[in-house]
Amino acid sequence: MPNGEIFLIPNIIAADTQNLVIPEHVKSAILKCDLFYVEELRTVRRYLSSLKLGLVIEELQFEILDKKTTFEACFDLIQPALSGKNIGVISESGCPGVADPGARLVHMAHQFGVKVNPLVGPSSILLALMASGFNGQSFMFHGYLPIDRKARQQAIRDLEKESNLRDVTQIFMDTPYRNESLLNDILKTARQDTFLCVAKDITGASEQIITKSIGKWKLSDVEMKKTPAIFLLYSK
Repeated sequence: MPNGEIFLIPNIIAADTQNLVIPEHVKSAILKCDLFYVEELRTVRRYLSSLKLGLVIEELQFEILDKKTTFEACFDLIQPALSGKNIGVISESGCPGVADPGARLVHMAHQFGVKVNPLVGPSSILLALMASGFNGQSFMFHGYLPIDRKARQQAIRDLEKESNLRDVTQIFMDTPYRNESLLNDILKTARQDTFLCVAKDITGASEQIITKSIGKWKLSDVEMKKTPAIFLLYSK
């Protein structure tokens, strides 16, 4: 029996945008899947239901694939594909495998020769980079900066220095309730002529993507309002 395939299924990153950002071929791929590995069960059940594909959500098979899933556990998770079943991988938000634990399963799939199908969908990281006006040839995503304020401010200095030396765009994020604190630390720590892009609620109704120098950001009235955001720093 031939192997099944892995389908990396993008999820929405802003509420009620599935009709705008999820292509038809993604919906077709979902219908090919025999089971789904998901980061957050309730979110995915709601997402699949919203696509109105005629699926009976209660009859679908789900397994959790999150940051606690070990590489060793992925050995067991890949077994259905070796028995001919198609597996859909769905993150809580955005594209599986990008800043996401789904990458571990994908790595395991390659070891067994299982075909991996990446599907087009919204990625806040890439969309923010596209709209920032910063270097799109050389960029790095760092995930979350340290929670400790001193460590976070030092991380900002280090990223700024590296951006200047290597002409690289630095991309990072935080949980929405810490965005205000992160922004304040960036404005306090970075040089006046360094540029910062703040991309909030990407693809959502209140989307706002703004690039300004730190000096001009300090003159602005900024409200984060616990909104999901991506931060990009560029000093060159």
